[in-house]
Amino acid sequence: MIRYIEVKSRARTEFIDITGQLQEAVKNAGVRNGICHLFVLHTTAAITINEGADPAVQRDMVAFLNKLVPHDPYFTHAEGNSDAHIKSSIIGASQSVFIENTKLLLGTWQAVYFCEFDGPRHRRVALKISSDEG
Repeated sequence: MIRYIEVKSRARTEFIDITGQLQEAVKNAGVRNGICHLFVLHTTAAITINEGADPAVQRDMVAFLNKLVPHDPYFTHAEGNSDAHIKSSIIGASQSVFIENTKLLLGTWQAVYFCEFDGPRHRRVALKISSDEG
């Protein structure tokens, strides 16, 4: 069964912590041990696992990506959001997280981030939560 979480971005480029929403989905799925596959259903967004304790890390990542791939008019894509497509491809559209004892198995400092590169928008992330137990 595929589940979805909704994400609402407020800026053109931002990282949104969705760890709590994912954990709630795992809890509601009733899976004790397994895996949670995540897939972003958009070509101008991505998903990553990174530092969750210090928000400066997300600010630094956004600033670096914007410097690496600026929102400039020299791209030829008619919608004017080629930078968002490139950033999405760099970060990636999917992640997988193990589930152990009903919890997402993340390191002490890790969080799961929805990466918005063409906001603000309403977005969706598809989840496939699978159990290791028969």
